Amino acid sequence: MKIGIIGSGNIGGNLGKHWAKAGHEVLFSSRHPKELGSLVKEAGDNAKALSVKEAFEANADVYLLAIPFKAIDKISELYAGEYFKKVIIDATNPYPERDGEMAQEVRDANYNASEYTAMKFSTALTAKAFNTIKAHHLRDRAFRNTDRLAVPFAAQDQRSQDITKQLIEDVGFDAVYVGTLDATKIMDPEQEIYGKSTSAAEMRELLNEIGIV
Repeated sequence: MKIGIIGSGNIGGNLGKHWAKAGHEVLFSSRHPKELGSLVKEAGDNAKALSVKEAFEANADVYLLAIPFKAIDKISELYAGEYFKKVIIDATNPYPERDGEMAQEVRDANYNASEYTAMKFSTALTAKAFNTIKAHHLRDRAFRNTDRLAVPFAAQDQRSQDITKQLIEDVGFDAVYVGTLDATKIMDPEQEIYGKSTSAAEMRELLNEIGIV
């Protein structure tokens, strides 16, 4: 698959390297793509660096959002013509101390953060994943045959569910389906499964206790 990484920090950078290793075509993006040279070198021949505009124009199959939550509004508006029917994997989190009032409003609303993203990227197919895992675990515990970590995820429809599950498993984590986007409040900061590093069996047990599965 061709994967556009929107935001190439700890989450986007490490996932991009993993996906490139797994054989996917990875497009790292940033407002300053020339600063991504070392990241591209680490990722290898399957990766390159582009501007955010170029990444959206590259017609990727999937886009990973690994940007500050406060950037969602602007990104979704600027590139609305480019992500139609594409899968968007939302790895963002609303942190009011970083993202300001809009993040607090979302956390206080009667919808969750992934539903907010889906509303903004309304012509895309939205999934939620990789927002609950600790960055150093994402970096260090990929491609394991034993002692694998679970990555919980949710999806808007069957296609986004299938693609997200594949991309989690392609890099050596166990995908645990939480449900549709309305079930993802438990994945938000300070909620039940945020920051939990467990096996798939332990994650499913936790979800069962919460009443999700």
